[in-house]
Amino acid sequence: NWLQTLYPIWAKLRPDDIYISALVGLAEMALSGCTTSSDHLYLFPNGVRLDDEIRAAQEIGLRFHAARGAMSIGESKGGLPPDVLVEREEDILRDYDRVISAFHDPARGALLRIALAPCSPFSVSRELMRDTAIVARERGVGLHTHLAENSQDIAYSQEQFGMRPGQYAQELGWTGTDVWHAHCVQLNDQEIDLFARSKTGVAHCPCSNMRLASGIAPIAKMRGRGVAVGLGVDGSASNDSGHLLNEARQAMLLQRVCAGGDEQAHSGAAFSAREALELATIGGASVLGRDDIGSLERGKCADFAIYATDTIAMSGSQWDPVAGLMFCGPVNAAHVYVGGRAIVQDGALVTIDAGAAIERHAKAAMELIARAS
Repeated sequence: NWLQTLYPIWAKLRPDDIYISALVGLAEMALSGCTTSSDHLYLFPNGVRLDDEIRAAQEIGLRFHAARGAMSIGESKGGLPPDVLVEREEDILRDYDRVISAFHDPARGALLRIALAPCSPFSVSRELMRDTAIVARERGVGLHTHLAENSQDIAYSQEQFGMRPGQYAQELGWTGTDVWHAHCVQLNDQEIDLFARSKTGVAHCPCSNMRLASGIAPIAKMRGRGVAVGLGVDGSASNDSGHLLNEARQAMLLQRVCAGGDEQAHSGAAFSAREALELATIGGASVLGRDDIGSLERGKCADFAIYATDTIAMSGSQWDPVAGLMFCGPVNAAHVYVGGRAIVQDGALVTIDAGAAIERHAKAAMELIARAS
């Protein structure tokens, strides 16, 4: 119902809306200390292209994995999105080739990479899912989609495909070190074991999952069994904050409530501050297939954030600043560097005019609502 309410609004998006929203979203993430992000753009109305948000990422200066999303099964064919928002599958495959050729950088230390990302099993065909996996492996790019987000996803998969989402993903080639799935709230034990064996990644989005009442993904259990897990803030439509540390804090607190379904594991020590920080750093790098970022080590990129501890929020936490960073926040970064280049200094963006971006974004938001009304 949430998606069906939003689709008619999103149908009015224009190229400049994608650019300015990506610019502001990435700016917010940079200010929180984020140095690398991926975005799953799966709506292309009115001439929108993946290029629009790539331009924004390049201006901000963050490392960016742009996921070329797709929807091809509209309401008239049993899908969820309205027909006006779906694309022909031949056009989708053609644009896959275009964006990979134009933008993907496979080199170590790359600032920009491409992933292929059909939106979800209920908005694309079985054939497009399989063809996308084939193309991605031929071209050496990642694969991303939404999977097992809520109980309705499970019911749809069993009704339409006669199997659970994890089985469906495996059948179509959507498991492996080059694949990461968003949410995975409703994976069962067999699916978690499948992801662990195949080294399939999970993007955990706790705030979005709470807002939409999807449930709590059992990421403590996943990590315990060897599944690669990173953090996602999801989109602004299901999370009004693009603050990476806030997401890490929320993940930490939720796992203490959830504890992977193990009632005996419910405790104040069920998921530590250092585990949460790992999700936000090397965990995300692993999910994106990167061994050149995520930690400060010789031979890796100089991506790092510096946080002040002499603040009201952090006062008294100096004896354990890592715990302070996770528990006392969310705090913004004082300085952020990507590849040794300053993106944030003294708590302010240095790569764009933030005030002008905010003004432009506010105007675009009001105009979008007016068009949709």
